Amino acid sequence: MLQGLCWAEKIAQPTLLMIVVAIIGILASIALPAYQDYMVRARVTEGISLASGGKALVAENVASNLAVDASSCLGFNTAVAGNVATLTCASGVIGVVMNSKAGDATLRLAPTYTAGAPISWTCTGSPNNYIPAECRQ
Repeated sequence: MLQGLCWAEKIAQPTLLMIVVAIIGILASIALPAYQDYMVRARVTEGISLASGGKALVAENVASNLAVDASSCLGFNTAVAGNVATLTCASGVIGVVMNSKAGDATLRLAPTYTAGAPISWTCTGSPNNYIPAECRQ
């Protein structure tokens, strides 16, 4: 393969190949951690989706009782699936704890009720690099 090439071309081809391999290695070392963080954030989103059904139930109970109290969680389903470790509801506040595949993230969704206004939700959680933007402080 290299028989018809001069000595400079014989040296340049392996050197070029090593440079290309080094560039691919550098790009992979940057992309892999970013992809892993992306996968953890996607798993945390699963917890928000599971809690959204509970948000609808709590909002319905608050609208019926005209207050956020212990009865706001009546009928709340605490069944978990996938990457959600626990799903709780106490006095209208929904808590979501994710498993280790989802970065052990925790989310807290708290309703605020004002007469004559729609129910608003406050989302908090940790760690900040994995939770959705609306939950970061």
